[in-house]
Amino acid sequence: MRDPSRREILAGLAALAAGACRTRERAASSVAARRPAPPLAVGAGDPDGGRARLWARAAEPGRMVVELWSPGARDARRVLGPEVGAATDLCGAVEVDGLSPGEHRYAVSFEDGRGGRSDAAAGRLRVRGPGEPFVLAWSGDVCGQGWGIDEARGGLAAFAAVRGAAPDVFVHSGDAIYADQPLAAAVPLPDGTVWRNLVTPAKAKVAVTQDDFWGNHAYNLLDPSWRALLADVPVIAQWDDHETVNNWYPGEVLDDARYAERAVDVLAPRARRAFLDYFPVRGGPRLHRVVRPHPDVEVIVLDARSYRGANGPGLEPTASAATAMLGDAQARWLVDALVASRARWKIVACNQPIGLVIPDGDAGWQEGFAQGAPGAPRGREHELAAILAGARGVPGVVWITADVHYAAAHRYDPARAAFRDFTPFWELVAGPLHAGAFGPQPLDPTFGPEVVFQRPPPPRLYGSGPAGGLASFGALALDPRSGALVASLRGGDGATLWDVELPPP
Repeated sequence: MRDPSRREILAGLAALAAGACRTRERAASSVAARRPAPPLAVGAGDPDGGRARLWARAAEPGRMVVELWSPGARDARRVLGPEVGAATDLCGAVEVDGLSPGEHRYAVSFEDGRGGRSDAAAGRLRVRGPGEPFVLAWSGDVCGQGWGIDEARGGLAAFAAVRGAAPDVFVHSGDAIYADQPLAAAVPLPDGTVWRNLVTPAKAKVAVTQDDFWGNHAYNLLDPSWRALLADVPVIAQWDDHETVNNWYPGEVLDDARYAERAVDVLAPRARRAFLDYFPVRGGPRLHRVVRPHPDVEVIVLDARSYRGANGPGLEPTASAATAMLGDAQARWLVDALVASRARWKIVACNQPIGLVIPDGDAGWQEGFAQGAPGAPRGREHELAAILAGARGVPGVVWITADVHYAAAHRYDPARAAFRDFTPFWELVAGPLHAGAFGPQPLDPTFGPEVVFQRPPPPRLYGSGPAGGLASFGALALDPRSGALVASLRGGDGATLWDVELPPP
């Protein structure tokens, strides 16, 4: 047998190299073919000093991976998050701490466990330090009364206006979804045009199953303005009634043929689970909490749903479990938080306005604290009176809320009140972001409220949706030099409707 020539050896080596190259190409092609899709949305939540919660919704099951760049850093910190899958509707979140003042950028990707890793989706959060300016925005009520995403009209356009105000944090004040209000594909408008809703299976019926509640939150993520705000601005999320069903309270049994399951005590845990999956809430499952996004600003987030007594006329002459709104434990916690706070400004984020009469049905039942009767506290007002008295003398308290679908500013003063054991304070009402416009509601005089500003819809626009131009949000801007807080209410286009400078306490 003859020895191969040099030419034959070189030809053989070339053939081997070509085959190896083709093998690598096939392998690379195989890896690329199973590469996971990038996250559908990313966001941050509950920024508190040097910590926050980073969140994402994946496109398919996988392991969450976060790369976080601190201000001025060339290298990223890598943080492994949870495995996400069907149990959380592909949502996951991870805690990060050690965040110094400045702008932090992060990128979230997902690994599939087979060597594949998705492209990343980017987000940012700004951490403010002592002596720095700070802006908080808030509003609520999204996709209510049949008004969903009309892509030809800009979708959830008010979220773009909120983002344009460049807040450091956004307080979502509740009714982030309307799980109890399905969408129709077409809604005729008074001008002869048609509002054309994007409709998904979850939004074509009331939410009953866990998948239904998840699907309502997933629907909002179809809107680019909401996704952009989430990626740009940390969110402090609060829930109210429509995350479950209108005006609900523990123990309620619905009289509604649309529901295969009518026990609210079955529906509400499903709604809570979906809420906690889709928002980066720190410290769940308890939803009332304190978040300090700036050294001079503390946000005290209330849960006026989970512990309330049944809705009714609200005329009880003495306090009892039946008159609870926050419940004894949360009410005491609120007073303790206000008294103990060393922040210059204490922002109480309440699910509902505390002085407006908010009816529940036509039988004289009341949904809120107030019931409209003058004189001494009655019904749920007993709890509010105890809170205001317990926090008497605490400076720099401002209440913010949404819920009633019109913008308003109320000033509470014991000099006008039947109950006088409290320190004067402001309550600022914003919304809706993307729902029907209603109001105004009557003010209960018990705690001496005064309407300083309000923008209810004119009669021709009562009940109108986003096309009526009555969306609104609020903003609180801290002046770091004086310590003053500039409060403003703004339209859905970002234009200022009303503002006031609150002097430093």
